[in-house]
Amino acid sequence: MDMTTMPRKLWEHPDPKSTAMWKFMQDVNRLHGLHLETFQELYTWSCDNRASFFGQLWESQGWLQEGTYSRVVDETVPISELPRWFEGVRVNMTENFLWVRDSQGQQRRSTLGKEDDKVAITEIREGNTEVRHVTWGQLRRRVGEMAGALRERGVGRGDRVVVVGAHSVQTAVVMMATLWVGGIFSSSSTDMGVGGLLQRTVQITPKFVFFDDGALYNGKVVDLREKMAGMAEGMKDCPNFEGIIAIQRFARPYDTSTMPRTERLEDFLGTSRQVPPITRVGFQDPSIVYYSSGTTGTPKAIVHGTGTLLISLGKEAILHRDIKPQDVAMQYTTTGWIMYKASVGHLIFGGRAVFYDGSPFMGAKGAVDVRLLLRIAAEQRVAHLGISPRWMGELAKNGVVPRDEFDLSGLKTVTSTGMVLPDQLFEWFYDVGFPRSTHLCNISGGTDIAGCFAMDNPLTPVYVGGCQGPSLGTAIAVFDHDLPPSSTTTASPLAPGTPGDLVSTRAFPNMPVLLWNDGPSPPGPKYRSAYFSRYARAWAQGDFCAIHPRTGGILMLGRSDGVLNPSGVRFGSADIYAVVERFFPSEIRESICVGQRRPNRDDDERVVLFLLMHDGVRLDAQLVDRVRAAIARELTKRHVPRFVFEVPEIPVTVNGKKVELPVKHIISGGRVKPSGTLLNPASLDFFYRFQEIERLTEPQAKL
Repeated sequence: MDMTTMPRKLWEHPDPKSTAMWKFMQDVNRLHGLHLETFQELYTWSCDNRASFFGQLWESQGWLQEGTYSRVVDETVPISELPRWFEGVRVNMTENFLWVRDSQGQQRRSTLGKEDDKVAITEIREGNTEVRHVTWGQLRRRVGEMAGALRERGVGRGDRVVVVGAHSVQTAVVMMATLWVGGIFSSSSTDMGVGGLLQRTVQITPKFVFFDDGALYNGKVVDLREKMAGMAEGMKDCPNFEGIIAIQRFARPYDTSTMPRTERLEDFLGTSRQVPPITRVGFQDPSIVYYSSGTTGTPKAIVHGTGTLLISLGKEAILHRDIKPQDVAMQYTTTGWIMYKASVGHLIFGGRAVFYDGSPFMGAKGAVDVRLLLRIAAEQRVAHLGISPRWMGELAKNGVVPRDEFDLSGLKTVTSTGMVLPDQLFEWFYDVGFPRSTHLCNISGGTDIAGCFAMDNPLTPVYVGGCQGPSLGTAIAVFDHDLPPSSTTTASPLAPGTPGDLVSTRAFPNMPVLLWNDGPSPPGPKYRSAYFSRYARAWAQGDFCAIHPRTGGILMLGRSDGVLNPSGVRFGSADIYAVVERFFPSEIRESICVGQRRPNRDDDERVVLFLLMHDGVRLDAQLVDRVRAAIARELTKRHVPRFVFEVPEIPVTVNGKKVELPVKHIISGGRVKPSGTLLNPASLDFFYRFQEIERLTEPQAKL
């Protein structure tokens, strides 16, 4: 993107003074004698006065809690030392999922959005063929019963419980029940292999693993008993592990009666004697474990605190997105991705959540239906829809015009994350696709912080490209990518418009409280290596980005470890992907672009572009020339890849993200042990041939 010119403005809020963020800013002005008027002024104040900002934020959110804190945080403690937040406060996340408080701080069930007979969750199975509704009253009873069974079986404070299951009500019930009794919850999706599941689960040694006995995806029903048995076998020597709890997913259960260390969910629930009291825990006591999507080695087990998740959820949903208790939200996600937190988290605010399980493109009777999620969004009157750029790109490629084909008048926001959103999809969204009143929220953050570094807000316009701006209270900057690793040199932020590494320079609540098995006290060696080895006293997120000098938007340019650097020209792979996706959508299905520099062989890095073609299309010399010409025209000649090859498959994670680093390591002469987070690890084998790239021939011209 050209950052010397003003990008096209696409959207702005019709009445920003009606939003929760504006009203919060007026409270700040009143309490502190200030005159803040813009988002940038509020953001700067929130980072310079984190104790005041987060203290006011916590008090305004009205969570059920007990205890008092003498200070919010010691702002003099550097980010690398993980200062403590709200010491003395005790909370329970499930209590805040299922109830809200009145002005006297007492639970009440008659508050908007959480009445017993009002629908809390709508669960929809692939193809929109089966729709189930669960009310708040039913949800409370199910969670209470499950909490009773967990407590009866010895699950208490600090014990781990894992679910390998669908994005279903039952998975959410296990999560809430685990947190009810003070346990620690983690989940994985059923499409992961046994090796990947064990890589994650063995680390945290859970008492129980709840496991769906079947799954449905892309029109195929899958028997999961083999994975279940593999999990039981792989866990047998883990301390504390007591067994697998099989969950019936379809009308007929799969027979698990002869499987060792496995019992049925209905038998497990039969042990429930009474609903146990809710266990409130410390503000930063562990509650949920997510895993890094690292594509080599063992994923990091990232542990998040209870109050830290609550305050971050509230900030992002209420202040940044202006979510109301009556709003309906649907986030397309698996249970093994950080966005599962966003999907279930909507319940905390009293609104209805739509859980969808299955392929987003598979309609009834196994027919492909690219409009499926749109149809559901219209039928369920969804106000907040969470999707990915890949999904939006499929709509554009297939000529779908959502605003003409469906009643999306109630759609307030569409959130996009998971990969860089190309500029052309910003324009398609408003020129062709969605109602012009809908707020396109391009966000970036991740599993590491269970939240966003860059995201939407209602006070600034949406322009073509990037994310609107930073997240309140989270101080970010762009540092020079070329500073030596582990340098103690004090880095200075780069000027807006200059690409570099995204960092955070001051502590914020939703940093992980620890990494599992990482020493006696955080931050342990794995924690420091992951986030603080790159720069002194600054969190390195691993993203390559730039801040637009005129809009303040944050332009995500790819992963830092995938930065391309031919002849000293540094740029992100996202630049290449944007050109390929814009000009060759009917010929090229997907691409992956990496640098190659083999030790003792290459004096300079060469850019290699791998292309996955649509069915029936082959890569030939003419198309290679057209791709190179488009990149030279839209970017510069120095961006043009040295080599272009066709590949049979692009390696992706189970969450659909293409992975560059293993490919880069392989073609640069290394060997890679694939992580269990890869959906198709065998796809990496194809790339070893490119270690001798000179012996290969690029596609030839058609005869």
